[in-house]
Amino acid sequence: MSAFLALVRRDAALAWRDAGALWTALGFYLVVVAVLPLGLGPDLNLLSRIAPGVLWVALLLSVLLTLERMLQIDHEDGTLEVLMLGPLPVEALVAAKAIAHWLTSALPLILAAPVLGLLLNLDLSGYGVLVASMLAGTPALSFLGAVGAALTLGLRRGGILLTLLILPLYVPVLIFGVSAISTYLLGPGSVMPSLLVLVAFSLAAGVLGPFFAALALRFQMQ
Repeated sequence: MSAFLALVRRDAALAWRDAGALWTALGFYLVVVAVLPLGLGPDLNLLSRIAPGVLWVALLLSVLLTLERMLQIDHEDGTLEVLMLGPLPVEALVAAKAIAHWLTSALPLILAAPVLGLLLNLDLSGYGVLVASMLAGTPALSFLGAVGAALTLGLRRGGILLTLLILPLYVPVLIFGVSAISTYLLGPGSVMPSLLVLVAFSLAAGVLGPFFAALALRFQMQ
């Protein structure tokens, strides 16, 4: 467990030290959310209705921008091979990297979402459900993204292929994330079923994602 936590801390510290990917993702998130109202016009009611979907889609695409770096940097300098020969199972290695990715990429985007919601006239009462749905669903994005990062490791222009592989797997998370906020704002109905499904997606991805990513890594390193 100490080796696992040490790897999470190491990857998180490296990501914060070289924060280029994070600033790129945050900048993309801001641009998408800020430009959309200019294209749709001044209809505040329309912006309020589409705000949950826009915030979730923009977050999802922003996370995609950071996935390639999850394994690529360690692969390029040979650190990944050393880590795979260490005491941690490869599955635990991938899980640690996915958790560090969530902490340094997805979590900052979640914290920025309520601020960007102001640009879309999102009802203030929906901010709690917005953050809760993102906290429940975004871990699945990192764990599933680890599979794509492992499958495309070392490929030229692997980011494009990674997007094509992973984006369809993100669609269920997107659907239930938007459903939770829309149900709360528009009613009637409870948000709990959607939130529980998001938690289930994240738990399933947390179990299966590292397993399949480890298989891909072992194949890549042969």
